[in-house]
Amino acid sequence: MKAWGYTDIGKVRSDNEDAYNVVIDTEKNIGFCIVCDGMGGAAAGNLASKIAVSTFSEIMGAGLKPGMTEKQLAEIISKAVKAANKSVHDEAARDKKLRGMGTTLVAAVISGDNIVIVNVGDSRAYRINRDGISIITRDHSLVEDMLRSGEITKEQANKHPGKNLITRAIGTDARVHEDIYSLKREDLSFVLLCTDGLTNLVTEQEILYEIMYGENNSECCRRLADIANQRGGYDNITSVLLAL
Repeated sequence: MKAWGYTDIGKVRSDNEDAYNVVIDTEKNIGFCIVCDGMGGAAAGNLASKIAVSTFSEIMGAGLKPGMTEKQLAEIISKAVKAANKSVHDEAARDKKLRGMGTTLVAAVISGDNIVIVNVGDSRAYRINRDGISIITRDHSLVEDMLRSGEITKEQANKHPGKNLITRAIGTDARVHEDIYSLKREDLSFVLLCTDGLTNLVTEQEILYEIMYGENNSECCRRLADIANQRGGYDNITSVLLAL
């Protein structure tokens, strides 16, 4: 088990509001990866994503153990997400300049053969193997809701002006509702966590190609960011690749 992360400011933004962390213990066969995409203005978004990553990582570092069941992993993940939400929300309440700040969150937590994915917002997790690429998570966004209800097509969703409007976030409310997905390592070769700065500009097939056929997995996230930047780099670009 290995993991690599990369974040890029992009070609337009003056600040990077994304944050990530990777912690892998190969001897204990445990680990976690997290990616967050902050919002609420440059200073607030940057702070929100960093607080969420730090708080989530602190809870995981203290509670993640070898041999945990899917249920146990889901419980500690839910605890970590709620703690991250409280930390961001409390910080915003202390400073009126930070009111409304928040962040997306997507994370993968591994213990033995069990992998549990969590997301809040529109940062995504993908599963990748020789059979192809598929999205694990569901975007919490206005456009995703419209797409699922049949109001718009996938092609219309890609160009919709409200594409970046999310319906859930860490820190914007006192309570948060996360989605949790349980997987088995035997069904996966890779998991990719990423912000929409990547997925808005790089196709799933391009992601698949770079991961499965690129020369060096450790450079894959940088290569994907390079592709996004070649197409305008309109947002910060962050991804973490987990090799199982």
